[in-house]
Amino acid sequence: MLRSPGSKPSRGSLVCEANSGTPVPKNSILVVGGTGTLGRQIVRKALDEGYDVRCIVRPRQNPADFLRDWGATTVQADLTDLTSLPATLVGVSAIIDCATARPEESTQKVDWEGKVALIQCAQAMGIQRYVFFSIFNCDKHPEVPLMNIKACTEDFLASSGLNYTTLRLCGFMQAVIGNYAVPILEDRPVWGTNDETRTAYLDTQDVARMTMAALRSEECSGRTLTLAGPRAYTTKEVIELCEDMSDSKAQINTVPTWLLKGTRNVLKGAQWAKDAADRLAFAEVLANNETWDAPMDQTYELLGIEAESVNTLEDYLKEYFNKIMKRLKEVGASTDRTNFYV
Repeated sequence: MLRSPGSKPSRGSLVCEANSGTPVPKNSILVVGGTGTLGRQIVRKALDEGYDVRCIVRPRQNPADFLRDWGATTVQADLTDLTSLPATLVGVSAIIDCATARPEESTQKVDWEGKVALIQCAQAMGIQRYVFFSIFNCDKHPEVPLMNIKACTEDFLASSGLNYTTLRLCGFMQAVIGNYAVPILEDRPVWGTNDETRTAYLDTQDVARMTMAALRSEECSGRTLTLAGPRAYTTKEVIELCEDMSDSKAQINTVPTWLLKGTRNVLKGAQWAKDAADRLAFAEVLANNETWDAPMDQTYELLGIEAESVNTLEDYLKEYFNKIMKRLKEVGASTDRTNFYV
């Protein structure tokens, strides 16, 4: 049974009024988390398909100018400021919610309280479709705060009466670049665990394509779908791929799973380190010899996507390293490699 991540905001705490009068165009969508790794790909894909895209952005030192340059509209709001949310939904037909708390932020405030408030606003404003991104097998790990919050949010969304689709993700190929490819190129250590966990990574561009297909499909309404890549890999296999394609040898530092658990037990006793302890709980699951994968044949058919069109990790890494090596050759092998990431 899922444990409630905390009390949710009351409806009285939000000023949400149902949309009335002028019909809302069906191609008008709000992307929450549009500056993130996945969100920016969804914004690009939606714009390419002719959607009128609005993005929530927070006041920040580095403004999200690139979203406006692409043709999206931006509106300042924050999931931790519940009163800022209602106005962002005026004139919107659908919400694509791919936001999550950053490492320095509270998952309770962003991923639970903020999302509950957003769903309540969507109910009041008569939003026609809500696409929510969750985590693979989140309902099986209530001991992990972020996964428990995702599972509780799934339940809250399903009971809201909204026309929703939940997409559970296994892992992004883009994370492989920062975690393994870049450190190997820089001759820095890569970190791994002594486990056989397998992850079926997906390219975020493919996730964006599947997301827009799900948004268009009435058959996806009221359903929870797991999106997985063509094949699942262990950390060791990913590192070996990066070594082969970069013609380099990785310096591997192995972190025993018992150390992750021990560190988490120490940190969770201190209030100031609670968020760090919660994230270590997620790391424990990722190092628990599970397989983060799911059959995709029925999902491909449902979304109208050919399996052969989905990018493989080998092809993704090959393209990345080919670009890097080409740039290195252009400037000379002695040049600092850190200038040439794509």
